[in-house]
Amino acid sequence: MLNTIPSQYLLIGSTVMAIIMGTFVMFVRMRAQKKPVNARKIIIPPIAMSTGALMFIFEEFRVAPLQIVEATAIGLIFSTVLIATSKFEVREGAIFLKRSKAFFFILVGLLVFRIVLKLIFSNSLDIGELGGMFWILAFAMLVPWRIAMLWQFKKLEKTV
Repeated sequence: MLNTIPSQYLLIGSTVMAIIMGTFVMFVRMRAQKKPVNARKIIIPPIAMSTGALMFIFEEFRVAPLQIVEATAIGLIFSTVLIATSKFEVREGAIFLKRSKAFFFILVGLLVFRIVLKLIFSNSLDIGELGGMFWILAFAMLVPWRIAMLWQFKKLEKTV
């Protein structure tokens, strides 16, 4: 399937899509800080993203066990930065995600770092494998972050 498309086009296309999706996520996150948070809003993103695991049905996206471990480890490290910058506050009787000036720069930094890694590893890994690894990295970053957010939210919800 992917063998018929030149790899440089796949690399360019996937990088452009990463930039578009990253920018979209940043704006959604910034707008979300203006509205109260609830448990559903915290839980839905990992559930929605989990559907991306269906890519592994196709041989092109499958990765070796060591690559799974590497991508998961990097994702867990990145999640600690997001956990550290995501705090809640009570305003107007509701729970809001506290604005963090660093959050935007962290998201941009993670996006740039991801693109640089993609460009570096695109010479040694197949573009499908790379896509699978970056999905694992993103999922391993999102799940612990959202679990920590849910835990903080539930803890604060008891005091409201």
